[in-house]
Amino acid sequence: MKVGALAFVLTMDKTVAINFQLLGGIWIFQTFPALVGGLFTRWFHRWALLAGWAVGVIYGTLAAYGVASPTQSHFGGSAKEIPGIGEIGYIGLTAFVLNVAVTVVLTFALKAFKAFKATDVTSSEDYVADDAAGADPKAVPVPRPGTSPAPNLS
Repeated sequence: MKVGALAFVLTMDKTVAINFQLLGGIWIFQTFPALVGGLFTRWFHRWALLAGWAVGVIYGTLAAYGVASPTQSHFGGSAKEIPGIGEIGYIGLTAFVLNVAVTVVLTFALKAFKAFKATDVTSSEDYVADDAAGADPKAVPVPRPGTSPAPNLS
């Protein structure tokens, strides 16, 4: 598999590799709101996060496709005029702003319409440290939420 992937990369047209790099940067940037908003806060609605991600990826891809350069008619660069502002900016950042805007607006709308929200089924028993078969002699038991704090070992 690795040899095949290496052969693919080494034999492909170099402009295609650059296009993949350009699009990869734009696409990876669009995962940030879903990862941070979905993992570190419960405020955003999950469908709003998905819709924001989709808008960011679609806009970023189409905007990058529309950029021409002297050597190629598509994917010619990572900068384009920002809609509504008229200044040149990074396509990934513009897509990111659209992503966040769609996510926030849809979260407000879905909460206003009381759209289905999944139930968090994690329990306090899910947050424990497990020292498998005494493998780590320095392991300290982690108290469960709502219990007394861990003993002071210093």
